[in-house]
Amino acid sequence: MYNSLRTFSFLFGYLPFSLKDLRNVQKQRHQLSTEEYDVLVHQHPKKWAAGILKRTKSTFHIAGLEHLPEGPVLFVSNHEGNFDIPTLIAHIPKPFSFMSKVEVKKLPIIKDWMVAMNCVFIDRTDRKSAMQSITDMVSTLKDGHSMIIFPEGTRSKGNEVQDFKSGFARIAKDSQVPIVPIAIVGTADIMEKNRNKIKAAHVEMSVMAPISVETIQTLTSKELINLTHNQISSQVRSIQELKKNQMLKH
Repeated sequence: MYNSLRTFSFLFGYLPFSLKDLRNVQKQRHQLSTEEYDVLVHQHPKKWAAGILKRTKSTFHIAGLEHLPEGPVLFVSNHEGNFDIPTLIAHIPKPFSFMSKVEVKKLPIIKDWMVAMNCVFIDRTDRKSAMQSITDMVSTLKDGHSMIIFPEGTRSKGNEVQDFKSGFARIAKDSQVPIVPIAIVGTADIMEKNRNKIKAAHVEMSVMAPISVETIQTLTSKELINLTHNQISSQVRSIQELKKNQMLKH
């Protein structure tokens, strides 16, 4: 219970104090390159994410950062739980934005930061909104900003990686940026597996070699979906097996 109180207090308590800095960043937007702006605007979200994770008393390990290429990429990851986004924001040095439910726009300050980060909002009850979100993600990537997408569409809560929805393949093909697959294991152990109470856990992340633009354009959408899903699900199983063996040793 104590971990939950500390975590959620920081979750909502940190950002109001960052509003002045957000305004300053927004004023500089047109004076900076895309890369400079992304690094600057992500400074507070990184501190926010790291602060949240620290209060869960969890441990984190990320492998494969050497695979990160220059320029904008489409990160594609499995989706275990609500702590995926703060975990990845805190540990991936390349700034990125993401897609979020339109309901988040009702949250003051959080919404402002997400807009500044070039996040895309989607109304899942509106098919036109879903189509527009794909167009918006393509535009964001073409403008030079990296993005992340969770093509399972819902949290797996630590179970097997679910089937991928097809939207990310179209986004990658239309934006002509590399796909960087990510496997993440353990975030569901922080909350989803504990009846939404916060508990300390160990999280493993693996950044895999990019799928090149050339490969993306050569493959059919179905082939690209299968390739990306197989890479991520295989890595997730490997990490899960490794964690299981380590637990047995202890």
